[in-house]
Parts: sequence; structure tokens; C-alpha cells
Amino acid sequence: MKVKYDKKTDTLIVTFRDAKVEESDEDKNGIILDYDANGKVVSIEILDASKHVKDPNKVELDVA
Repeated sequence: MKVKYDKKTDTLIVTFRDAKVEESDEDKNGIILDYDANGKVVSIEILDASKHVKDPNKVELDVA
């Protein structure tokens, strides 16, 4: 999994796996889901991330 924050565009992208994106859907305003050919989620893109995420420059990982 990769997490990338672009400060210039205020965009946060969480990529779950490397796969070709076949379809994208903006289910909620500013939240874009990318899908592969089998309909599985590849990544999530959050536009205007600083409005939705407390601190887009910080990533915490919890492993159970």
C-alpha cells in the first residue's frame, strides 16, 4: 500500500495495489474510487484533502 500527498494540488492518494485502473467513480464529492477490470478497488483519491483529513502530511499505521 502506498500513500501520497501532493501539497500543490492538495490531493491525497491511497493506492492499495499496482493494477491498471479501468474505471473511476466519484461516489461522494471529491472522493474518487479507482477500480480494476474485475471491479476491485485499486486506489482512493481525495481532492481538497486538507479539508477532509486532519493532517494529510502525517501517516499512522496500526497493525493488529
